[in-house]
Amino acid sequence: MSVQGTILVLDGTSTNRIMLKVQLTAAWYHVVQGKKLEGLAGLLRRTRPDLVLTAQTLPDGTATDVKQFLAADPDLADVPVVAIAAQNDKAARLKALSEGLDDVLVHPFKDSLLLAQVRSLLRARAEAQDLKLTTNVQPLGFAEPAVSLIAPPKPSRVAVLARTARSGAAWRNLLADQTRHNVSAHTSSNLQGVLSGPVPDAIVIEVGTTLAGLNVLADLKSRAATRRTVLIAVLDRNNATLAAEALDRGADAVCMGGFCVEEVRQRLTNRLARKTQMDQMRASLHRGIAESWIDPLTGLHNRRYAMRAMDQIARKSLQLGQGFAVMLADLDHFKSINDRYGHAGGDIVLTEAGTRMERAIGSDGFVARIGGEEFMIGLPHATETRAVSVARSLCNCIRQKPFSLPDNTEPVPVTISIGLITTQPTPFQTEPLDDLIKSADTALYAAKKAGRNQVRVRQCAA
Repeated sequence: MSVQGTILVLDGTSTNRIMLKVQLTAAWYHVVQGKKLEGLAGLLRRTRPDLVLTAQTLPDGTATDVKQFLAADPDLADVPVVAIAAQNDKAARLKALSEGLDDVLVHPFKDSLLLAQVRSLLRARAEAQDLKLTTNVQPLGFAEPAVSLIAPPKPSRVAVLARTARSGAAWRNLLADQTRHNVSAHTSSNLQGVLSGPVPDAIVIEVGTTLAGLNVLADLKSRAATRRTVLIAVLDRNNATLAAEALDRGADAVCMGGFCVEEVRQRLTNRLARKTQMDQMRASLHRGIAESWIDPLTGLHNRRYAMRAMDQIARKSLQLGQGFAVMLADLDHFKSINDRYGHAGGDIVLTEAGTRMERAIGSDGFVARIGGEEFMIGLPHATETRAVSVARSLCNCIRQKPFSLPDNTEPVPVTISIGLITTQPTPFQTEPLDDLIKSADTALYAAKKAGRNQVRVRQCAA
């Protein structure tokens, strides 16, 4: 039996707890139980739940108190909390949603709807946890300050996808009146209208009794452009089976019993706040990954990137049967520049030199700073003649224009030495990348020994 997640059930009535445990355990979830807010802190520390199902009213508090309790703990703030109401009290449901509850289930509910809601929320939480584990690696600098799950609503692009133009226009007008979102309306048969413009942040979808609306949900969730778009399904009736199917097809939330602008508005507010947080975490991750490849001083790629890029160039060269070049470049007499003008002046020279070389290479290859004043240049699909020509242009771009430094009236002349090797790999004979780099380094040493400010070529052993 596989345990797919830990669910905490809070209810002052033992029979309610037992019924939920039976339903959830049968679906292979690990269930822990509690009666009230008292002792909740210790229970949470011991169990670390992935989801909380709580009665709307507890002996010593409410579902909202539970949500606030979890929100105060950074490690549990993203745990979904679902309130279970004793009766179909629409006002109480809307109030719970407005106070940050992730959803509200009303007795009596079908097992299928309960489990679909659990699956939907656990999927969302698992994605958030994956991002959180990655972005909270402090040494890499990926972490962002904690943000509230339920933030003030910001204007978003919201599309209404209704079965008729008339109902779509009516829903759009109601939402536009009660929100600050930019709302557009489309018919279900015109999905292209939604996909052809800017990707909506949220789509409100009218799901009828046929498979068409459910198929639209699955379609939108499977597309790269809209898989992270918030999907709110609106059902004409209180159809638990259809609601469960909608959640399993990709809906983030379901509104049953027809379009209720207050409920749709509140669900949009809650889900868009979560989407904003997730987008921030992804942006932080992408930014951290990008920064891990960048030299912070010059803005060039770093050694880590250079080695990975050269490996890719070598692999592609082997596949295509084309040659490539590896160059190592070193600014001449750089220590004397640091000694005379200080490290600040040396940093300016390094940064400007990197900019000039990157401009000279353009899109033909890459330039990376791999050490103090040392650079690596990778040139794919290059012959020796072309590589030598590029290397000489790199020498020229450094030598021909002296470097201007603050508080220094005379520009500083700088030169660079370059060692290079080219290779033409074949399916039966290739030279290891490390050996090529060593050969380029030997050529660089020869250029230095010969008087600097020049290019030297090392012949490939292959």
